[in-house]
Amino acid sequence: MDAPLGQRLLVLAGLALIGALVALAITNRGGSTGPGTNALPDAAPAPGGGWYHALAAPAPLPKKSRRTACGQKLDAQTLGLAHPTLPCNAKLYIEFGGKRVLTQVIDRGPYVAGREFQLTKALAEKVGLHDLQRIRWRFAVEPS
Repeated sequence: MDAPLGQRLLVLAGLALIGALVALAITNRGGSTGPGTNALPDAAPAPGGGWYHALAAPAPLPKKSRRTACGQKLDAQTLGLAHPTLPCNAKLYIEFGGKRVLTQVIDRGPYVAGREFQLTKALAEKVGLHDLQRIRWRFAVEPS
């Protein structure tokens, strides 16, 4: 390899390295919101800027630990809710009694007429839901 070609390749490699470093700096400029940070997702408003409303009730406490339809372990400490059509692991904020909690869909159901959500016993206790009640809910979205 002659000297001018080697010098050109070295310059091009240096420029590529500088470009990669600039790209990394630009993408990280907004702050850290990746794994290991405590940034919570934003609550996405329902159409019209408000909340969705739904009837919800606590699920019976499982007699023994089991896997849900979404593959989650369900026991007395599990926080989550069941919904018949929302996708597994969909992140939601629910609000009841002045308490707002970030949770996720962990199971299918409820299979009781008149209910849209069924909260695990632990989640129901956390928000103070003890029987069939109207809750407010929104989808959670990653902060922009």
